[in-house]
This record gives sequence, structure tokens and C-alpha cells, in this order.
Amino acid sequence: MDLGNLKPAKGSVHKGGKTVGRGQGSGKGGTATRGHKGAKSRSGYSKKIGFEGGQMPLQRRVPKFGFTNMNRVEYRGINLDTLQELADSGTIKKEVNVDNLVELRLAHKNDLVKIMGRGELKAPLKITAHKFTASAKAAIEAAGGEAISL
Repeated sequence: MDLGNLKPAKGSVHKGGKTVGRGQGSGKGGTATRGHKGAKSRSGYSKKIGFEGGQMPLQRRVPKFGFTNMNRVEYRGINLDTLQELADSGTIKKEVNVDNLVELRLAHKNDLVKIMGRGELKAPLKITAHKFTASAKAAIEAAGGEAISL
């Protein structure tokens, strides 16, 4: 093997597209398959995101209103009936914390968890979460459990 007979490994080189813009004799000269005039025929053309051919784009046609609070805190809500189902099935025993809920895929590891009051709770559980609704806290304590806020 020497420099004269080197060639790339089989399958490593892909054929380029058609050869264009190399003179009239090639059959693909002149406009180089770009057609005549217009933005797409020019060099450096790139369509802007949301461009609609000169028509007023959707994001400019639609009225803007409202306010988005950038400091809003999102909580992952978990209801009492869900916790009762887990207690009935034996998945959770006495204590429930954020780590348990992540393992059970009811929350993600970075979520803030809020226990909501839907359904009823009969099992006396010691529940540790970031927040509780008033009805959820009352139901947990009525069932003989404990609600601990992080």
C-alpha cells in the first residue's frame, strides 16, 4: 500500500448531490437549478422562522394580552385518594416523602410537591411534602397521620 492506491473505507464516502453551476455544457449551468429571481435564488438566503411569504406572520397578527409572572412557583399536586390507593396496595407503609414519590414516578426529582385534598384518607400516614392544602392537612390528621412541611 502506498499513497497512490489509498481509498476510503467502503460506505464511508457518500456521493454529493448533482453538480450544478459549472457552465452551460453540464446542463445544470446558468441558474444552477435555482430558477429565476426571487429570494431563494440569491446567495446567503435563509428563511426566517415564522416567515409566511410576506404575509403578516401569525405571531404579529394575534393580539397580545395578559401577564406571565416569571417568579411563579409550580407544584406537583398529589391527591389523598392516590395516596390511599398506594397504602391499600401496600406500596407505601407508614411514611411518605418526596423521595418515595419520585421512586413511584408521581413526581420528578426537582419538583415541589403539594398534597391536595381530593378523596379521603383512612391510613395513618406520616407525610412529608413542600405544601399541603388546608383540607388535605385536616384529613391527614383526622386519619391519625402527620403532615410535615419541608
